[in-house]
Amino acid sequence: MPKYRRNRINDAVAQEASDIIRDIKDPRVSSFMITITGADVTGDLKYAKVFYSFLDDSALDAEAEKDLRRGLKSIAPYVRRELAARLNMRITPEITFVRDKGVSHGAEIASLLNSIKKTEAPADVEDEETDDEL
Repeated sequence: MPKYRRNRINDAVAQEASDIIRDIKDPRVSSFMITITGADVTGDLKYAKVFYSFLDDSALDAEAEKDLRRGLKSIAPYVRRELAARLNMRITPEITFVRDKGVSHGAEIASLLNSIKKTEAPADVEDEETDDEL
């Protein structure tokens, strides 16, 4: 299968899954602000990993995250059924939800870089003053 077709399928699955999850009434899922960040469908179109993240994951304890994972696992057949109805695909992939830690990881890296920048800022000012004196 050409790569551009697979990318279009990944984008379509992610977009439709996002629309479907917004309408879910399960309190384990609807109580969180979930964002679908992407999808990865296998080449044979039988399986799909749907990546998600949610707002304010720092306030989430282990039990709440476990409930969210259980809720997503329980709605996976419903999401698959809705994908079959909305997308014109010969095979509808089995859905697996995977937490995307990229956004929170990126925020951690940014805060580390900012803290390094703040600690090095006074040294840079001193270097500039000595350069001006020469």
